[in-house]
Amino acid sequence: MSSRRKEKYLSLASLDYVNKTTSELQNQAKELLKEGMHGLCFSPYQDNQQPGNLISEEQIHQRMKIIAPFTNWIRSFSCTDGNEAIPKIAKEYGLKTLTGAWLGDDKEKNEKELDGLIKLANEGYVDIAAIGNEVMYRGDLQEDELLEFITLGKKAITTIPVGYVDAYYEFRERPRITEMCDVILANCYPFWEGCDLDYALMYMKDMYRQAQRAGNGKKVIITETGWPSQGTNLEGAYPSYDNYLKYFMNTQKWSKEEQIDIFYFSSFDESWKVGDEGDVGAFWGLWDSNENLKF
Repeated sequence: MSSRRKEKYLSLASLDYVNKTTSELQNQAKELLKEGMHGLCFSPYQDNQQPGNLISEEQIHQRMKIIAPFTNWIRSFSCTDGNEAIPKIAKEYGLKTLTGAWLGDDKEKNEKELDGLIKLANEGYVDIAAIGNEVMYRGDLQEDELLEFITLGKKAITTIPVGYVDAYYEFRERPRITEMCDVILANCYPFWEGCDLDYALMYMKDMYRQAQRAGNGKKVIITETGWPSQGTNLEGAYPSYDNYLKYFMNTQKWSKEEQIDIFYFSSFDESWKVGDEGDVGAFWGLWDSNENLKF
């Protein structure tokens, strides 16, 4: 980030937690969590699991029971391998669901994912449907291929909003996808752009505004944001326990003050993510992998 941009963001940054001790930050985070949040990304995988493994309804219930008192919505990422039970079980706990069909480079698996999402939506278990997650960012499909999946989904799912999840800037750069979406589902991670924690809140606000401008009046939901509690730094973005607490609290306060719908990433630490993200990948949860609240 340039020095000029740093000055801009620092002048507007939240200073609520600058001089707080770790213990004080913990207590404030607990109180904020008790007030509840809009949404939480659901992490189903235990330490010996990864995507592709079959997850049981028992483990979904176990984790859903822990987090249900603190959130109004749950976001899930897949409709196969046991993940299709997540929105059904969420409804048992009185939660609303943003349910995703995971699209990758496997055509047969993609079709199963979309069929699963359509089935769940038409049975009333889905409140917002997401067809694909960061497919353009990863380069798994061509844009026309993704648009075909979204078109098929929208024809079959007619009673709830249908969208696509990707990094906020993809909606600016891919207007055909943006036009196809009923709602803009934007991932906003100051950490992954090397942003210092002191400027991260205002940087995320800027990400959100960019998605708003691209959406041209469509509702924008932040479908992922968070900060790792430990690991290796990325440029000026440093994972630490205090930074993780500060980012969580700043995000939740902004969500409430400006009525921004945010799905925080994530509910539980998941060790499998180190393969894609390095050591920080395992430490994004509010709860650790043993299902203990970190604060």
